[in-house]
Amino acid sequence: MIFEHEIPSKSKMYFGQSAKIKRAIEAVCANTLEHDGYEEIVTPLFSYHQHNSFEDEKPLIHLNDENNNTVTLRADSTADVVRIVTKRIGRTTNSKKWFYIQPAVSFPTKEQYQVGAEIIDGLFHEVVNTASTLIQQLELNALLQVSNMRIPLLLAEKYGVKLELLHDTNIESILKLNIPWISKLVHIHSAKDLDDLKGIPDDIQTELLLIKEAISKIEYQKVIVAPLYYAKMRYYGSLTFRMFYENALLVRGGIYSIENVKASGFALYTDECINQKMLLQKMNKEVE
Repeated sequence: MIFEHEIPSKSKMYFGQSAKIKRAIEAVCANTLEHDGYEEIVTPLFSYHQHNSFEDEKPLIHLNDENNNTVTLRADSTADVVRIVTKRIGRTTNSKKWFYIQPAVSFPTKEQYQVGAEIIDGLFHEVVNTASTLIQQLELNALLQVSNMRIPLLLAEKYGVKLELLHDTNIESILKLNIPWISKLVHIHSAKDLDDLKGIPDDIQTELLLIKEAISKIEYQKVIVAPLYYAKMRYYGSLTFRMFYENALLVRGGIYSIENVKASGFALYTDECINQKMLLQKMNKEVE
């Protein structure tokens, strides 16, 4: 039995304080991004092309248009922004920096509100600095983690390390491989640790130096390095970053390629930011 006041699982509703915080977060982000030269875009909720971005179409919610063509609800904003900017409106604008404030929806009833930014032909440090600026403008606490997806992929392709170990961050099992230079990777946590790469194979060193170079151009101070971090993501195959507070993921992004278009971008997860803001407000009231 479904009661009149019930809403579907993982769908969103905001009221009172949470609605006010959500509106404030979106306003701060919009003003900051516009000031930094980003153009705003709102992509259609319906798409003919979303399935091209998903190896597994299970997360997609399928519908049909008036001609019985299959359409899906927006489950991902990045691919649509890149596709629309480069193939539909590219001739009418010179802008390569775009932002959006909109939800993504996935099967069966999950809503995820995001503030996202994409830069066509963008650099890694550009989007990291933009994302960290938003975090600071929102007065949120976050730790910035920089990784390179190419490292775990190389470990799997050339050095026999199962991606499952890296995906689960199974450090104990990785150390049991008893390969000294891989153990050295386990203990790299800061940019300073990247000064000594002796004994690490050249191809892995090359990817580690990309991390080091990127960090030198990042303005945010609370930075850690996670060379073994691996998460299967649709676009990212090189430099990536995450910003998180305790176990809450606030931002994720990196450099990527979609349909031969190289770009950089990120998504800021609105609901996690709302949760932290509400927690901080509660703690401040308790102190008073």
